[in-house]
Amino acid sequence: MCCRRMAGKSFRGFLLVLPVMLSVLSACAPIRGRTEAYSQSFFAMDTYMTFTVYDDNAEEARAALRQAQGELEALEALWSVTEQDSDIYAVNHSGGQTVTVDDQTAGLLSFALQMARKTGGALEPTLYPVLTAWGFTTDENRIPSADELSALLEKTGYDRVVTAGNRVTLPDGMMLDLGAVGKGYAGDLAGQCLKEQGIDSALLDIGGNIQAVGTKPDGSDWKLGLRSPFGEGIFGTLRISDQAVVTSGNYERYFIGEDGVRYGHIVDPETGYPVDNGLTSVTVVADEGKLCDALSTALFVMGPEGAVEYWKTHQEGQPFDMILVTEDREVYVTEQIKDRFNLQKEYRDMPVYPIALSDEQE
Repeated sequence: MCCRRMAGKSFRGFLLVLPVMLSVLSACAPIRGRTEAYSQSFFAMDTYMTFTVYDDNAEEARAALRQAQGELEALEALWSVTEQDSDIYAVNHSGGQTVTVDDQTAGLLSFALQMARKTGGALEPTLYPVLTAWGFTTDENRIPSADELSALLEKTGYDRVVTAGNRVTLPDGMMLDLGAVGKGYAGDLAGQCLKEQGIDSALLDIGGNIQAVGTKPDGSDWKLGLRSPFGEGIFGTLRISDQAVVTSGNYERYFIGEDGVRYGHIVDPETGYPVDNGLTSVTVVADEGKLCDALSTALFVMGPEGAVEYWKTHQEGQPFDMILVTEDREVYVTEQIKDRFNLQKEYRDMPVYPIALSDEQE
């Protein structure tokens, strides 16, 4: 059942890997006929969100919006790293003892660990102490020493987290953070909540994560703008229906060190240092927001070649598409969505290369 209510808590400290904002283009344009747009904006999970639903009944539409917002506000009570009443805080401060968590927390953690295994640790839900050392969780940025990072990395490792149903055991000194998958997971639940309330056309902007419910009321695709990693504005547009889209990159949240080097907030779990592999953004498109959220981070860590190889070998069961943008201003788009992606006029000098499943097709 959707929309279980819990005491609202601050979600501060949850989001460590922030997806790059996507813009919604023409989503709220006037619709002919009886269908109208109803929007609700609110702050949750440390970010601003806007839910827009289309319906011909104002009372039902607004009730559905309140239900979906309640879903998000309930989840943030469970997943905060810093709030003492949350499940994640309890696990992180258990001293190695087993903690029983809520069904939703168990589900999210199970998915995060599954994706950590699938990506070979490129997605690492135990990296919180390393991110804190860089100041990405506190906004007090600094460059930690190699020795400090080495010591912190010894206390990470998704394979050391033990789960059995709703019971979680975390070795003393380790810390979980589910920020790299939480907004996507929450978006899936909010979208399902709207569908259960009879809404079949909606767009959820979850702090830059986009969750589309169905199509626009006229049956056409939603049109999204992808923010440029090279400056202000939008570099391309993407058309989707009944899917989620998440973009990650190191160009919006970073700091310049005293050495003059720019350090981005997405950290390589293997080295403990911010990722620097030639990618500037990764956009993932899939049926589930949680998959988009997890992979946008993991593929960014893998780099261009690793991301392409992962896409080619992981299309069974949970297929997805992606758009890679490199620091050399090259764009790589998987073949299934290449006809739904277009560069903006001012960026049409950027070459666009299709990514095919077989070398013969490329």
